[in-house]
Amino acid sequence: MRNVLITGTSTGVGFESALLFAKKGFKVYATMRNLKKSDPLITAAKEEKLTIEILQLDITDNESISKAVTTIIEKDGKIDILLNNAGAGFAKTLEQTSQKEIDWVTDVNYTGVVRTTKAVLPYMRAIRSGHIINVTSIGGLVGQPFNELYCGAKFAVEGFTESLASYISKPFNIKFSLIEPGGIATEFMNSAVQKTQNEEGELVSGEYAPIFHKYLQGAQDRSTNEKVPLYQTGKQVAEVIVEVASNENPPLRIRTSTWAENLGNLKTQTDPDGTKLLNHVTSYFLE
Repeated sequence: MRNVLITGTSTGVGFESALLFAKKGFKVYATMRNLKKSDPLITAAKEEKLTIEILQLDITDNESISKAVTTIIEKDGKIDILLNNAGAGFAKTLEQTSQKEIDWVTDVNYTGVVRTTKAVLPYMRAIRSGHIINVTSIGGLVGQPFNELYCGAKFAVEGFTESLASYISKPFNIKFSLIEPGGIATEFMNSAVQKTQNEEGELVSGEYAPIFHKYLQGAQDRSTNEKVPLYQTGKQVAEVIVEVASNENPPLRIRTSTWAENLGNLKTQTDPDGTKLLNHVTSYFLE
């Protein structure tokens, strides 16, 4: 039985992915930073008669990551799939963002992925098999207003993943995939707003405020008026993830919605799944 280690499973895409992987016959290790938030997943798994093992894992803490990975290796001797899903939204101007916030956004959305990948790679390399799936965003391809720090972190994950795939995939049979959702109608969005409010409840102030309000209004209008739906559910994104994980020749990157596909089209139209560029880079540098 193939197993999967998933980060950030208390809500949203991670929550839905844990359930769907279990339904598809995978052995699921669902992890989250705060185990006090595990009750909804436990309840959902019981209702659907699914077996899911829940572990504590904080992607900002190397010791926590090592403990979870060691637990799985001791039980199964392997990790077949790592789904780096944990992350957090953030929308604010660079000028009005504190250094603490900059460090936090980068740590949660980029460095955490590096930590978990580093912890798992030796075990995948030892058995010459594995698949690392990183959930980024269309924001990892297209920079967007007031999302410069979030997009910067997601761009970093994209470059990190492309680079690893260029020299690890062929020699060690370890696959890499990037999942690029557009808007997701989950608690992720509410969290993004809460994280960026100041003490007065404002998101952006001063000269940037009218531009930001225009940005918010546009987002609200698009969510209700566009012919192509802007927001997906966590379950819809999870379905794409599980399909990619079940693919013998998975794409390097995939958008999860028509809206995301359309937004990134100018960058992806000549190489939609990223494999042409990956093969070119690998050939140029290593063959």
